[in-house]
Amino acid sequence: MNQLEVTILGQSYKLACPDGGEDALRAAVALVDREMSAIRDAGKVKARERMAVLAALNIAYQTVQQPAAATASAAAPARASAAPDARDVDALVRRIDAVLADDGLLI
Repeated sequence: MNQLEVTILGQSYKLACPDGGEDALRAAVALVDREMSAIRDAGKVKARERMAVLAALNIAYQTVQQPAAATASAAAPARASAAPDARDVDALVRRIDAVLADDGLLI
């Protein structure tokens, strides 16, 4: 087991990584960093915890949609992108804000 130091949204993390898994972990870190940066750059969310939740939801949504998109593409013309559109993200933000409204913090 190796340790890998990575940076997500300017914050440094030391992560455990199985031997030979360094490239996959770096790719996962890059994906999370891109998602969180996009949410931060959109300016709608300020709290890091909310950015992390939204990034996780976006990635999970995309992952869940991939098998559905593959099945649908076999029977119909391919969609341009399986990524959620702005309405999906806005709806997720509203739902998370409603859940977190009382305390505003995940931790």
